[in-house]
Amino acid sequence: MTFDFDTEIKQHLAVVRSLQKPSGVFTASAFDVDTGYDKAWLRDIYFMTLGFLETGELEVVRKAAKAFLKLFVKHKDKINWAIENKPHEAWQYIHARFHPETFEEYWEEWGNSQNDAVGEVLNLIVTLEQMDQGVVKTAEEREMVQKIVDYLVNLEYWQDADNGIWEENMEVHASSIGSVVAALRKADEIEWLYVPAHAIERGEHALRALLPRESVTKFCDLALLSLIYPFAVTTEEETSEILRNVEYHLVRDKGIIRYKLDRYYNNNIDGYSEEAEWCFGLAWLAIIYAELGEKEKAYYWLRKAKGTVTPDGKVPELYYSHSDTYNHNTPLGWSESMYVVALLKVKGLG
Repeated sequence: MTFDFDTEIKQHLAVVRSLQKPSGVFTASAFDVDTGYDKAWLRDIYFMTLGFLETGELEVVRKAAKAFLKLFVKHKDKINWAIENKPHEAWQYIHARFHPETFEEYWEEWGNSQNDAVGEVLNLIVTLEQMDQGVVKTAEEREMVQKIVDYLVNLEYWQDADNGIWEENMEVHASSIGSVVAALRKADEIEWLYVPAHAIERGEHALRALLPRESVTKFCDLALLSLIYPFAVTTEEETSEILRNVEYHLVRDKGIIRYKLDRYYNNNIDGYSEEAEWCFGLAWLAIIYAELGEKEKAYYWLRKAKGTVTPDGKVPELYYSHSDTYNHNTPLGWSESMYVVALLKVKGLG
């Protein structure tokens, strides 16, 4: 299997670009899907910007980051309340998804306590600041970025049970802690932001104590890969252990299962043993091994990732267990973006 890197990168970036609304945010999948993925998620938008960040198309990234600022300013009163009172119900947290044009929150029951997603918003904004590509221009916007820091610190994110990256069980998640630690480390380098020293230290301590587990109930979880890329908060030993566990326990033919006994799109009528295979997991491994300089492994996982691309050139969310049938969330913007990053990273190995 060979790669025309430049052509594929261009094609898949175009797919991600097609999901961006005039407001600057991306929808998780196509505008006309009936699965609910025509909405905008904080987390998905963050991961969808990574392909453009890596290719240097910073205007696309800046537009998304500016939209994040507008969204948070719009809900400033709610954020102020959360800083002063500390949320205790999921709906009191910054909502994980919103209308891609009006920026209104969706109010049906949902696992909206997702600290990793808020950390990702902060991460993107401060990353652009560090690159001299910042979108924070007004006093109100500066105040809002500080409020994001205050919000996460007030939650005591290092011990705050949240719904996590998969929007499910309320428990303390390593991937949520790691997202915030990565963001606060960068925020601490911005002169006009104040990050209490204990906020980073306690997050790092909590992370060390929990790893290599994702949570009390999840020994091995695809979400742990985020701690290696893009957050870079693991030690060399933790990185090796996470990779070893994911590859041994979770890798399947068409993707990586999120965790064992995952019921989402489970192919078994009892929802027990045939977990869905998530496409972006393969690209994720290719990215990580490319960054580690392990060329052979990086190419291996990239070839596996290419095997998930549909005949019409799209990367789905997932395939049903042990099948060539993918679900309706195709293309998934997050999957497309991770495939672009994988192509870029592996191309760089020569």
